[in-house]
Amino acid sequence: MTHLTRQAGTCEIVTTAARLKELAEHLCRHHELAVDLEMDSLHHYREKVCLIQVSTRSESWLIDPLALEDLSPLAAPLGNPAILIVMHGSDYDIRSLHRDFGIEVKNLFDTMLAARFLGVAEFGLAALLRARFGIELDKKYQKADWSKRPLSPEMCAYASADTSDLLPLYDQLHGELAGKGRLAWQEEECALVCQARVSEKEGPLFLSCKGAGKLKGRSLAALEELLRYRDRQAQQVDRPPFKVMSAETLLEAAEKKPRSLSELAGIKGMTPKQLNRHGSALLAAVTTALELPEERLPRFPRTRREDPSEGAKERLKRLKSWREKSSAALGLEPGVIAPNWLLEAAADMNPPTRAGLDGIAGMREWQKGLYGKELIEVLEADGQ
Repeated sequence: MTHLTRQAGTCEIVTTAARLKELAEHLCRHHELAVDLEMDSLHHYREKVCLIQVSTRSESWLIDPLALEDLSPLAAPLGNPAILIVMHGSDYDIRSLHRDFGIEVKNLFDTMLAARFLGVAEFGLAALLRARFGIELDKKYQKADWSKRPLSPEMCAYASADTSDLLPLYDQLHGELAGKGRLAWQEEECALVCQARVSEKEGPLFLSCKGAGKLKGRSLAALEELLRYRDRQAQQVDRPPFKVMSAETLLEAAEKKPRSLSELAGIKGMTPKQLNRHGSALLAAVTTALELPEERLPRFPRTRREDPSEGAKERLKRLKSWREKSSAALGLEPGVIAPNWLLEAAADMNPPTRAGLDGIAGMREWQKGLYGKELIEVLEADGQ
């Protein structure tokens, strides 16, 4: 197979309201569009959509939200149920379109979801285009700051390459899903993704810090104070918090609770520059936590399930064995067929019934239709 590398080509950048209105009207005359977004989450405190790529089968455009005050004309083509919007790994893009512009997608085909429903092991866009069309995507600008202007010709070519071949990829994946009788799975999942929204984070910062669950009491209080300090600094310099200081460094500091700069210097990941700039403030944050009254110490919320009964444990064991065989027969990852939370909820049913399956929040209709009866039979096989 001949491998092609996408080169910089001519692609219009839409920067005026008049041109956006014209383009939106043009896009409304199509039945299918490929769409992708570029954001700046790796470079700024509050991320934003910096570029919207749109392709038909013959043309591509780059829409610049930073130059446009109003993106509402795009709501007509992107939110039209009669126009198919093809995206890859669309979950966060769907959320971001709604968060930044109030734009909803009503008719989605996600090529990453489709690839997973076909049992494709490497389902990233670059891997799919390489395997199916011999196209090599240049990922040089994957972590670029898309808020910078002007965009270079190379960055424009990179961005447009993410949508220019999505519709031919859709053709293949759609046909293969239809051949395997799995289009209904895809349609249900995509309809659910269309409802995804960004939710405002509430509560203490440690709830969003990986590894915080292992801390208790004063250590958890220290982590919260340290995270609050980092967050304030990140806002001031307009940088993502992880670029101010890593969560791993703050976790270790919260556990060890250093009382001096020399002790703080021994924390893994603490650089001399960070020590010089933030050392005193970090020690002050630890001191605040150490002086917190016992009754005000935070507790990490636990959503742990009640300990399952011996019967539920045995049912779960059988369900996992069933899932292993079923997923192998279908050529799919076990988690695609039935994630662990679904099996755990099913194992808790006693006695197992179809109504019980209907009561499992998040279980898809395609899953009930594919193996609902079989699942109940597995659950009923106690002692057999």
